[in-house]
Amino acid sequence: MISFVTLMEASTSAGAYGWTSIIWLLILLGAFYFILIRPQRKKEKKDAEMRKNVQVGDEIVTAGGIVGIVCKLEEETLVIETGGDRSKLRIKRWAVSQNIDAEKESAAAAAAAKSTKAEKTSKTKKSDEKAVGIEKD
Repeated sequence: MISFVTLMEASTSAGAYGWTSIIWLLILLGAFYFILIRPQRKKEKKDAEMRKNVQVGDEIVTAGGIVGIVCKLEEETLVIETGGDRSKLRIKRWAVSQNIDAEKESAAAAAAAKSTKAEKTSKTKKSDEKAVGIEKD
C-alpha cells in the first residue's frame, strides 16, 4: 500500500513539472518573438518600402558603400551615376541600403513636427500663465 501512494505522489509531481516546463518554454518563445523576430520583420518591411519608393534623382548608398544618383529605374535593377566622370552602374534593387534624400526629407519633417509641438506647448503655457495671473518680465 505504501508503494502505491508513493507512485501516485511521484506521478503527480512529475506531471506538474511537465506542465511547468511547457509553460516556461512558451514564455521563452514569446520573449524571443518580441525581442528578436518582430523588430527584424519591421526593419525588413521598412527597408523593402524604402527600396520600392526610390525615384529618379534620389541619392542612394549601396550595400557595398557606393554613393550615386539614380538615373534610371527598372523592375529589379537601377542605373546610378557616380563619380566625377559620371560613371554609370547598374545595380540590383536589393543592394540599396540607404536613400539619402528620403532620410533628409523625413528628418526635416520630424524637425518641423517637433517645432510645431514645441510652439503649441509654449502657447499653452503662456495661456495657462495668463489664466492664473502670472506675469513674466
